Amino acid sequence: MATLQDIGVSAAINILTAFIFLLVFAVLRLQPFNDRVYFSKWYLKGLRSSPTHAGAFVRRFVNLDFRSYLKFLNWMPEAIRMPEPELIDHAGLDSAVYLRIYLIGYAANLMLCLLF
Repeated sequence: MATLQDIGVSAAINILTAFIFLLVFAVLRLQPFNDRVYFSKWYLKGLRSSPTHAGAFVRRFVNLDFRSYLKFLNWMPEAIRMPEPELIDHAGLDSAVYLRIYLIGYAANLMLCLLF
């Protein structure tokens, strides 16, 4: 049987790992060489062009604007407030499905917390 200390260590490891993955995602999402991965729909619509065709060599591959790293989570509240058809048009069906699953899990956990 697990002790309270074992559960605490497991929770700390899981929280730390989740935080590290969130930071890695935030840094990689802002790099110009990942634009076609994270913003492929914008390329298809012509709203964004390839960063490898313009600018200094380093800026083609690395985002040196450190202010953009400070506000890397600003998209989350906007995505949650966005209506589902607009979210599908902006980010794709997979984002809408992920957000729906996230919100259902949030509501279910909230109800369980209120019951117990």
